[in-house]
Amino acid sequence: MVARLVIAAPASGAGKTTVATGLMAAFAAAGLAVSPHKVGPDYIDPGYHALATGRPGRNLDAYMCGTELIAPLFAHGSRGCELAVVEGVMGLYDGAADQGELASTAQVAKLLRAPVVLVVDASSQSRSVAALVHGFASWDPEVRIGGVILNKVATDRHEHLLREALGESGVPVMGVLRRVADVATPSRHLGLVPVAERQAEAVGAVASMAEQVRAGCDLEALLALARSAPELTHAPWDPAAVSEQQDGGAGLPGSSAHDMPQAGQPVVAVAGGAAFTFSYAEHVELLRAAGAQVVTFDPLRDEELPEGTRGIVVGGGFPEVYAPELSANESLRKAVAELARSGAPVAAECAGLLYLARSLDGKPMCGVLEADARMSGRLTLGYREAVAVVDSPLAAAGTRMRGHEFHRTVLEPGAGPAPAWGMVRPERRVEGFVQQGVHASYLHTHWASRPDAAARFVAACRG
Repeated sequence: MVARLVIAAPASGAGKTTVATGLMAAFAAAGLAVSPHKVGPDYIDPGYHALATGRPGRNLDAYMCGTELIAPLFAHGSRGCELAVVEGVMGLYDGAADQGELASTAQVAKLLRAPVVLVVDASSQSRSVAALVHGFASWDPEVRIGGVILNKVATDRHEHLLREALGESGVPVMGVLRRVADVATPSRHLGLVPVAERQAEAVGAVASMAEQVRAGCDLEALLALARSAPELTHAPWDPAAVSEQQDGGAGLPGSSAHDMPQAGQPVVAVAGGAAFTFSYAEHVELLRAAGAQVVTFDPLRDEELPEGTRGIVVGGGFPEVYAPELSANESLRKAVAELARSGAPVAAECAGLLYLARSLDGKPMCGVLEADARMSGRLTLGYREAVAVVDSPLAAAGTRMRGHEFHRTVLEPGAGPAPAWGMVRPERRVEGFVQQGVHASYLHTHWASRPDAAARFVAACRG
């Protein structure tokens, strides 16, 4: 059984990332094998989690993947670990708009049968903290709030008042953290700056978080709370098994163990580096399970695609930050364009869509799509439900998919003659491009919910 904790808060900005990442790093430094998880579609926090634990940060998104996959995906990610720490999203009970508790931290905690530690920003309150904690603890009797960590506490006197107020709440105080500026991580228009863009500074930030948590939290009490979680009986999600279900067993089980291309394994080049940091670990696992040899390339540095590339996956990230550097790498832009125009499969999400465009903020990009992108002052954010408009290497026409949009750029035009998706929720519109083997869209998707997408893509790479 894996001991587990969910780190939640009454609202965003209370310090969940500091506490969760600090706990992960502190327990890992103490010799525990720690599995890191994040509720929701966030790509950036899991990078800090991975740095803290040495394991891939994994997302648990009940909207995109479905409630039935939360426990199996958790079991898959935490296999071989002693402890799992799950960082929540927004406020404890906040989820997908107009969908009740769906995709909320509370729902995920219930699906995992995991105790919750509530991180409270106590900077502007004293006795009222007891009313707040009581309200959150009593709102849903199926959610077990097993402890509170008070954050941004000003003085010893302030701490005394808070502890006194919470003394009769029935929820123990398991940590008190003072306001410490040097553990703050820098942010910009889409949240924190990814680890890949500030590796050395990020290592220091994670170390500071761990030290703050060690100094202010009762790690023994938190570990005991985590170990009080009942056993989960769900079988772990298995990329090889779901891949075999898609192709009738024609995939190559165990292909993830190969370091060099094998006979029958098409090379799929997956964009990485500082400009393309948004990806889910399960995508690469599914591609490998479907029989692909996955090779990472960095569009900022590599002048050629990996040898033998038969398909390209370009996920999300911050190409707008690196537009001059991406544009300057003309040889790789031409290589990507040539492969795309040959009809090879190319899957591009958000940042990948911008990279395939004709230009980004006036800088030439790959020119695969007859469209131009630019930064805007408007944030597009939220869950989406979509239907594939036409056949593509990722989906047959009519395939329904849930996803998430998260960007401050606009693309003109926003869709090609053959759009990638017809959005059906929350509003109806068409979006994205399908041309030859290219599927390009702003929509971020999680392939664990549709493993046939990876199987279909690898089959297209085989030709």
